Amino acid sequence: MDSNLIAPVGVLGFGVEGQSTFDYLVRNGVKDIVVMDKNPVNLPEVPAGVNVKVCSGENYLDGLKDCVTVVRSAGVYPMSPALFKFQMNGGLMTSQIQLFLEQTKSKKVVGVTGTLGKGSTVSMISHILTKCGVNNEIGGNFGVPALDLLKNETADRVSILELSSFQLMTLSLSPDVAVVLRVSTEHLDWHQSVEEYRDAKANLVRWQKRDGACVYLKDAAPTAKIASESPAKTKYAVSLNDDGDAVIEGATLTIDGTKLYLEDCKVRGIYQLENMAAATLACKALGIKVADAFEALKSYETLPFRMEFKGEKRGIEFFNDSYATRPDATIAATASMKRPFALILGGSEKNADFTELSQILVNDRPNLKRIALIGATAQRMLESLQQAGLKVTANIFPTLEEAFADSLNIGEGGTVIMSPACASFGLFKNYKVRGQVFDKLVADL
Repeated sequence: MDSNLIAPVGVLGFGVEGQSTFDYLVRNGVKDIVVMDKNPVNLPEVPAGVNVKVCSGENYLDGLKDCVTVVRSAGVYPMSPALFKFQMNGGLMTSQIQLFLEQTKSKKVVGVTGTLGKGSTVSMISHILTKCGVNNEIGGNFGVPALDLLKNETADRVSILELSSFQLMTLSLSPDVAVVLRVSTEHLDWHQSVEEYRDAKANLVRWQKRDGACVYLKDAAPTAKIASESPAKTKYAVSLNDDGDAVIEGATLTIDGTKLYLEDCKVRGIYQLENMAAATLACKALGIKVADAFEALKSYETLPFRMEFKGEKRGIEFFNDSYATRPDATIAATASMKRPFALILGGSEKNADFTELSQILVNDRPNLKRIALIGATAQRMLESLQQAGLKVTANIFPTLEEAFADSLNIGEGGTVIMSPACASFGLFKNYKVRGQVFDKLVADL
């Protein structure tokens, strides 16, 4: 049991992560637990001898006065006045990732952060390690909650964590191998500023040891700045010029003189080469040969709803990029379209700025032939596209089904891609449901 966890221990937030924390505390013999969540709490079966107090509703943070230690779930903002006061009065605050890094027996821990591509990169690292016979598990923001990884941990394992800014915000330990992907601005409805968001990301590298390794994108200024805070001796740069440890030129990736051609891989989307480069360099830091990593990547298949190729019907190719909930994801996805294409755009409102997306779609995507807009952002997106000088057909539709039917007008030899640049709420429960609906529409053709 970790000495920092002085009871009573509070579980702050009781979603998937909070429930995993509760399970961890019970497993480790904590007898006094306080569960705090704004929403109603459904407790699992509590073993005899364990006292659990539940605080829910508007005043759920009143439970802090009964805690000595609090394990914060990632989605709970750590700088709130109530949590600040709790710590000023001697309370201890920790998190899942902090506890995992303090206690893991894994031989190495790889942490991946960035605004885009985290899930793909994490799964690529796992795919390479598995193909090379290295025992590994994925956790954190993707896969299972980090503390669940401690259950059947073995000393020969590599643990791979996808880490969001929320999870990194209060961290005071860093993983052995840190991967910093492209960092733009995100979650400004949660973070106070862009600086705070990027500062949180920097905790991934800030506490690394000298013998650690840091992989980063050299051409992305915020990413390079974050990487510069790493004390690790080994630093691997991914570059679009000739001066990186991994160099991307067109659809070719070169590392240590070995080349990987995108056409030999199952994934689509030229932007995936950045993720492949980062994954390969992370594995290189773990002792994997570059040629073996490249061979493994040829058989890697895209995660669901991330530029997922759904086949060709009636002479039309279909791509499902429902995971693209931000404008820059859609910019990246549409860059790899080869044929004339129809784009399905729009979703729920996160007050994102569509100016850059609109300008790129209008000026830099000559093969974009029609746009179907859905969701709460449809009107605002249409106005933004018109301001950028839109020349192609663009219409607003009440449902995805109608937008899909309109997109089929692209005709034989064309492509239909759903890459919404927005979250899905309002029309759908989440991006997965939106993706499933699109898949069914393709399947039903």
